[in-house]
Amino acid sequence: MGASTAVSLAVAGALAAGAPPSTLPPSSSTGPNPTLPPPHKTLVPTVEVAETVGWKEGETPTAAAGFAVAEFARDLDHPRWLYVLPNGDVLVAESDAPPKPDDGKGIKGAIMKKLMKKAGSATPSANRISLLRDDDRDGKADRSFVFASGLNSPIGMALVGDAFYVANTDAVVRFAYTAGATRLDGSGERIVDLPAGTINHHWTKNIIATPDGTSLYVAIGSNSNVGENGIDAERGRAAVSRIDLATRTLQPFASGLRNPVGLAFQPDSGALWTAVNERDELGDDLVPDYITSVKEGAFYGWPYSWWGSHVDERMKPANPERAAAATDGKPSGAPEPVLTGFLNADGKAHGRPVGVAFDGHGGLLVADDVGGRVWRITPQGDRQSE
Repeated sequence: MGASTAVSLAVAGALAAGAPPSTLPPSSSTGPNPTLPPPHKTLVPTVEVAETVGWKEGETPTAAAGFAVAEFARDLDHPRWLYVLPNGDVLVAESDAPPKPDDGKGIKGAIMKKLMKKAGSATPSANRISLLRDDDRDGKADRSFVFASGLNSPIGMALVGDAFYVANTDAVVRFAYTAGATRLDGSGERIVDLPAGTINHHWTKNIIATPDGTSLYVAIGSNSNVGENGIDAERGRAAVSRIDLATRTLQPFASGLRNPVGLAFQPDSGALWTAVNERDELGDDLVPDYITSVKEGAFYGWPYSWWGSHVDERMKPANPERAAAATDGKPSGAPEPVLTGFLNADGKAHGRPVGVAFDGHGGLLVADDVGGRVWRITPQGDRQSE
């Protein structure tokens, strides 16, 4: 897997859940052979969430040695995902969770809602895509336009010819696009419905177009942590599916992926890869999130097992045969920090990095969901970073 693809799949900002507190260094849970302590389950899991304090004027995250970081854009409303158009315009999906009245009921649900508010993620969704234009190519957006509005918790974006696709939480919609346009006309044509509903636990939906432009892959997270809402509620979820654009049909591609988020093609092999957010509530040192290739027809374990064939005893009824069929894809090497400093010395959060994209001009863009910024990373000495 190329380094550029690994970066393009990077997603951060997950809540740390479980008890007792972590006793292992973060490096122990990375690489192809992470340390896997015994699961630790409690009736009510402990959850530690960093309080959001934002960025003061002049504050920035810290770039890795040899790189510089600068603010590309600010004053955005939960910028979650990025997409760069061929002309260099940067699209930002400003989005938060849709109403989910049946997700997280009871005491546990009430606690989680308070914690999400503390983390800065309990605001109404802006439901729009903004277009940022850097006219003079100095590494900072000069103008901002509302590219599309009235959406429904949008995340994924893809341009295929003169058609622009948006993955709302409940459907993929299509707009006509003209090169250089700063606004999409109309409300979009509904292409396919996506699993949503009143639970909609993992609500984000990512898409990526195949190189030949005939299909879209769509990543759809589970409707629970480990099947506690019943297996019927998981129909079409915890999966990467494929949309045939000619027939407008949604077809299964790979399953057992609890919450696949980023999607990218490995540039050498052309293989599809994704980043997967794994189980909660088994202790702070479990379960490692992972990046994996996505193979057609493959099963990746959820909800019956994690990290290959480690059986999740909480899933009832169990399915040992299904757990044993999980694939054994593993990442290689340890992750290298590119942008840090989102937590201050007191453990409070300035922001939360989410989606990333290369801008085509030597920079890596990082959407800062809670900080309301888009940051740009470049090699030190690069003209556009000075």
